[in-house]
Amino acid sequence: MNATTANPEASDHSATDQEASDQAWPEPLCRPAQHRMLAGVAAGVARYLGVDVTVVRIVLVVLAFVGGAGVPIYLAGWLLIPEEGAEQSIASGFIQSLQDRSHGPSSH
Repeated sequence: MNATTANPEASDHSATDQEASDQAWPEPLCRPAQHRMLAGVAAGVARYLGVDVTVVRIVLVVLAFVGGAGVPIYLAGWLLIPEEGAEQSIASGFIQSLQDRSHGPSSH
């Protein structure tokens, strides 16, 4: 007879709730300001996915040599992934500046 657990189902749910609260949401995808080699794309993707940065770098290098897809992927990441602490990416900042310029005061 187990006198310590009155309702075993309730204890299972509380353990599950505790595990869920211990698991934090992944950090937002961004290029870190430190611990990067070039623009920080590989480091940001590795941190977001929870893998070693070396794995991401190797994948990008292999893609660069096999089919050449690694270079455009890296450039797209540099343009589209915001830097740590920045409000927006390079590409969205450029688009925003173009929109501001086109919606500015007209000189008619």
